[in-house]
Amino acid sequence: MTNVPDDLAAFLVEAKRRTYAGLDDDATIAVPLLGGSRQLEHRAPPYAYRDIYFGMGFFVGQETVSKDDRVIWSMSYSGGARPEIADRSRLLAIYGFLRQALLAGDVAAPYRGPPVLAADGMTYRTDVEGTMERFHGVETISQNDALLYELRYSGGLLR
Repeated sequence: MTNVPDDLAAFLVEAKRRTYAGLDDDATIAVPLLGGSRQLEHRAPPYAYRDIYFGMGFFVGQETVSKDDRVIWSMSYSGGARPEIADRSRLLAIYGFLRQALLAGDVAAPYRGPPVLAADGMTYRTDVEGTMERFHGVETISQNDALLYELRYSGGLLR
């Protein structure tokens, strides 16, 4: 038996499309709760989504979903581009491709992007275990079999 609200996955997909995946950092609110962070938000009552993260080349963050002002679901993540990739235009290309992958996510696994996406000479992969109640996974971006980016994520329904 699951305690996950039927519409939570659909809300998550929509929230991600209306924040980082669809708008990049343009979705950042003006005054984040934590100094030095990026904070992206989307609301569609009774739900509210918040994504707070620090960094760019390497970053850490946390997504939360509240229902009626109580946090019910969360996902933490950390990762980024390989340390030797320091060129800003290269980083922007990698993260631009990441946003394409995140836009292709769906309600079957709303954590990140699709299992595999190839475009622009790059390949995105995500491998996740678990359900919306409790999960963990790894996503990567590679080019010509060379790893460019890796992120680990985990989370679930709070109880």
